Amino acid sequence: MDELTFAAAVDIAAAIKSKRVSSREITQHYIDRIETLDGAVNAVCVRLFEQALEAADRADSGLAQGETGPLHGVPMSIKESYVLADTPATWGIPAYRDNVASADGVAVSRFKAAGAHFLGKTNVPIDLGDFQSFNEIYGTTNNPWNFERTPGGSSGGSAAALAAGFTALEAGSDIGGSIRTPAHFCGVFGHKPTWGIVPMQGHELMSGVPDADLAVCGPLARDPRDLRLAMQIMAQPAGRQAVGWQLNLPEYTLQTLRGLKVAVWASDDMAPVSNETEQRVLQVAAALEGQGAHVDYAARPNFDVRKAHMTYESLLTAVMSSAQPESVVKKTMAKVAALDSTDQSREAVVTRAGVMLHRDWIRHNFRREKLREAWDEFFSQWDVLLCPQFTVPAIPHDQRPFEERETIVDGQARSYFESLFWAGIVVASHLPSTVFPSGVGKDGLPIGLQLVSGPYQDFKTIEISRLVSDAVGGFVAPSEFV
Repeated sequence: MDELTFAAAVDIAAAIKSKRVSSREITQHYIDRIETLDGAVNAVCVRLFEQALEAADRADSGLAQGETGPLHGVPMSIKESYVLADTPATWGIPAYRDNVASADGVAVSRFKAAGAHFLGKTNVPIDLGDFQSFNEIYGTTNNPWNFERTPGGSSGGSAAALAAGFTALEAGSDIGGSIRTPAHFCGVFGHKPTWGIVPMQGHELMSGVPDADLAVCGPLARDPRDLRLAMQIMAQPAGRQAVGWQLNLPEYTLQTLRGLKVAVWASDDMAPVSNETEQRVLQVAAALEGQGAHVDYAARPNFDVRKAHMTYESLLTAVMSSAQPESVVKKTMAKVAALDSTDQSREAVVTRAGVMLHRDWIRHNFRREKLREAWDEFFSQWDVLLCPQFTVPAIPHDQRPFEERETIVDGQARSYFESLFWAGIVVASHLPSTVFPSGVGKDGLPIGLQLVSGPYQDFKTIEISRLVSDAVGGFVAPSEFV
C-alpha cells in the first residue's frame, strides 16, 4: 500500500479498477496516515472518515457490478471553503462557525459523479485572505517540509495534505495566488484556470452569490495528469449557463520540448525575488534550451508593469472589500479624503480601491482590457511564459497584523504583499497558470515556478508543466512523511 501513498490519482484509480487494491484499502491507508501524522501538520481540519469508508465500500461493490468512472473509488479532500453536505464552510471566519451545508455544491457533486469520495476538508486562512493558513476555528497549518514555515494560503491545507501524503487529489481557489503559492511552498502542482470556465457555485459562504471578478476554482495535485483530469471534471458551465453554451478547451499534446517558444521573466524591480529563486528560473530555462526549446530572456508583454500591477491591486481590492461593514467603509473614505491626489503608493492605491465608485471600476476594467490585448499579442509569439510564483520559498509563520509583517528576501525586509506581483500579473487578465515543483533549495524548501499562457490555453500550461517537471525532477515527498 505504501507505494500508492504519493501516487497520482489517475494511477490509484487504475489500481482500483484492476483490483490491485480496493477502494476501502487505499481509503483506510490515507485515514491511518492522517490520524498518525496530521497532528504535526493540521491540514485536514474537517474529517469524514466513517462516511469515506462507507463510500469506499459502495465503490468496491459498484466496481464488481461494472460501475466505473475516471476517479472511481479514489479518496480525495477539498478546501474548507467548498460546500460539502453536512460539513461547515466557514472560510475560517468565526461568525460562520455553524454554517453547515445541507447539500453538495457543484464541484463536490462533479467529483462524486466521477467516482471520487471525500476524506474531509482542508484548512484555510480567515476569509481566504492570506499567504498563510490559520484561523481561530481550526488553528494553524504547518508546512510538511518545515513545521516552522507556512504551507501558504489560502489553499494551504490543500497543498500540505498532498505533500504529506494524506490525500490523492485536492481542489482549491485562487484570486491572489491561493492555489499557486501553496503549491510552490509545498512542492506540488497547482493550476489557476482561465477565469470563468470553472463555476464558482458551491465555493461559497451563502448560495446565490454571483461569481466574483478575478476569483477562480481549480485543482492541486502531485501529478499534472491529475490537474488535467480535474479540469475536465470541474470546467463546464452550470445552471442557466449550461442551457446555452458548452466549453471546448483546445487540446494540447506534446511529446518533446523541442521547438517550444518560452519567454523567461526571472525577476523584476516591482518584486525582486531571492537570488536562489532567480537562479532556479534560469536553470530551468537552460534545461529547456538543452532540450531544444527556443528561450528568450528579454521578451515582455507591451505594457507598463507598474501600472498593470496597480490595475490588478485595484480590481483585487474591489472584490476583497465588497462585503465590508459600513463602519469600515466610512473609515476608509476618511482615509481617502486625507490622501494627496498624487500619492500612487501601494497603500494609497488599495485604500482608494476599497471605496471606489463604479465609474472608477469601469475605468480600471478598461485598463484591464488593454492589458488583455497586450497579452494576446505576446502569446501570439510565445507558447508560455516561465516566471517565479513568489519572491522566496515558504515563509516563516507570522500571525501579527498585516501592517507589521514583512518578507525577508536575501536578508532585506520587503513589503509583505510585494509578492502579489507575481501571482497577480496574470490574474487581472484572466490567464491560466500552472505551478510546478522544480526541486528543493538550499534550506531544504521546495521552489515552484509558474507557466502562463493565453486565455483558454489551460491544457497547454498543464501539459508543458508535465514535460518540464519530468526534465527537472517533478514531485518529491518531504522526508519526514515518506
